[in-house]
Amino acid sequence: MGSNSIDSESSAELLQAEADIIRHSVGYLTSIALQCAVKLRIPDAIHRCGGSASMAELLAALAVPIPPAKQPYLWRLMKVLAMQGVFVAKGGDGDVYQLNTMSRLLLDDERGIWPGVLLATTPQFMGSAMRIGEWFTSEEDVEVTAFIMANGQNPHDTGGVDAEFNSIFNKTMAADSRFVADLVVRQCAEVFKGIGSLVDVAGGTGTMARAIAKAFPHVKCSVLDLAHVIQEISPEADNNNNVEFIAGDMMEFIPPADVILLKYVLHNWTDEDSVKILKRCREAVISHAGNGKVIIIDAVVGTPSPGLDLLQTQLLMDMEMMSLFMAKERYEHEWSKIIKEAGFTNYKIQPILGLRSVIELYI
Repeated sequence: MGSNSIDSESSAELLQAEADIIRHSVGYLTSIALQCAVKLRIPDAIHRCGGSASMAELLAALAVPIPPAKQPYLWRLMKVLAMQGVFVAKGGDGDVYQLNTMSRLLLDDERGIWPGVLLATTPQFMGSAMRIGEWFTSEEDVEVTAFIMANGQNPHDTGGVDAEFNSIFNKTMAADSRFVADLVVRQCAEVFKGIGSLVDVAGGTGTMARAIAKAFPHVKCSVLDLAHVIQEISPEADNNNNVEFIAGDMMEFIPPADVILLKYVLHNWTDEDSVKILKRCREAVISHAGNGKVIIIDAVVGTPSPGLDLLQTQLLMDMEMMSLFMAKERYEHEWSKIIKEAGFTNYKIQPILGLRSVIELYI
């Protein structure tokens, strides 16, 4: 018998291993359960009940009606969601459900990040995940990602031909920016001290720039993005005169400023392209003041000495970036490599945004 025989394992170890394999094999149902909670607006229904609801109260409060014949089965979904920590189950039979921090982030309000749940479970994203195994064995070029194999084009091009996908993609980006903008201005005030101007590269509709300009009125903020993004922004919708929108390609030119901000940009790009972007950022800072800096908001895998949940999330995000763009979430040594190749002399990492860190690059 070979040395890898499982005969020496105890029954308890074997049974636990079997349970773990089954749990991981059907783990996609956790994602679908979360999707159901969002589509049925369960958090909002519980919120309308004052933050706590019995099954009967929950069913009565749902804005998305469930046919009577299917209502008795909702408790099975709620038990899965409560087990995963999305809700708190109370009562003798666990038939009263309460909101917690996680489910409050799924409310349909200005801080809700629920669109990301729908994006991650779109047929395009799920189909991409299903092609990863095939991608590893395919003779296609490495740049033909699992997403392209599943959908025939990259995510950005898919958004151009699929209105529903484009809508949820844009909602996800906006919701994410709102959520992080609030935390950035709260947690990172010192980062913006002593600066007069900032360019948010690939800043979309300007959610982050508006938040910075509002919190730090002394900072003149600009947003750089592609022309088709900027054209969608109505001047009347922006009453903040301290934010300017500029159409352009970051690969070609970045407007000069004291600070260049890259929020969730570089994890969408290869190391080679990231170095090109960082060199453009460095040129922009040098041409403006010479002693400014670049601020990156992105994941540093394994930082800040995260618990297992944080690290697992970062690694899953990394796998998603691989399947979507052949990009990645980076460890510190990977960040250090591209930062130095781009010509920066030093950097500082502040692990103060949960999954993501604030990285300051110095000329």
